[in-house]
Amino acid sequence: MGSSDRRVALVTGGNRGIGREVARRLAEAGLTVVIGARDLAAGERAAKGIQDELTVDGPEVIAVHLDVAARDDEFGNAHSAAEEISRRYGRLDILINNAGRMVEVRPQDIIGKDLEAAFITNVGGVAETTHACLPLLKQAEAPRIVNVSSTTASLKLTAEDKDFGGDHSVRAAYSTSKAALNMLTLHYNKAFQADESLSHIKVNAITPGYVATEMNRGLGARTVEQGARALVALALRGEDSPTGGYFNEDGPLPW
Repeated sequence: MGSSDRRVALVTGGNRGIGREVARRLAEAGLTVVIGARDLAAGERAAKGIQDELTVDGPEVIAVHLDVAARDDEFGNAHSAAEEISRRYGRLDILINNAGRMVEVRPQDIIGKDLEAAFITNVGGVAETTHACLPLLKQAEAPRIVNVSSTTASLKLTAEDKDFGGDHSVRAAYSTSKAALNMLTLHYNKAFQADESLSHIKVNAITPGYVATEMNRGLGARTVEQGARALVALALRGEDSPTGGYFNEDGPLPW
């Protein structure tokens, strides 16, 4: 398969944790992979490490500077990253909105800046990146957007006091931002389906579960390999792919 025939995927926050494993698996599946990293040097190291694991004639894995919290003309913003992808490949087939930020504070202690810190990355970052990449996704034959959510975003499961693992008492800001991301996913899907030029884009939210990563100081019960599995499977689904849903690896989750 020539490089121009390979599907192209962007994984935000792809230099470590779940994002790196998602990038590795997509490359292993034969896709050209772009790792979006706030620290470009770390992104380049991750890209080289994945590339070295592939066969000689395997797909290209590169890194771009992408800070999803950057806005307008700030260095490393999503639009400059999209421009680089456009110059190199002319389209984008898969967008994995993986970059996230954990904010831990008890609900009774939350103030505005705590919510702002969570929302600027977990919701605003997805919006910025998706907006920047939509023109490239429109050029793809079967584009997919996968928004990495959290089981803790489920209103129903939270109301039922589900045990999510770890200390849920300090996750209100994070969980609230991920619940907002779920709502954003629903609105994207409704808008895409109503627009003929975007209706071929399928967008879903999915949770990898409580995965041990740097973001939670390695406290998760699941491995990055387990967490990435469902994300990659959804990203690579064919015409039978759902859209506008909220899932874990076992199927749909209650909102």
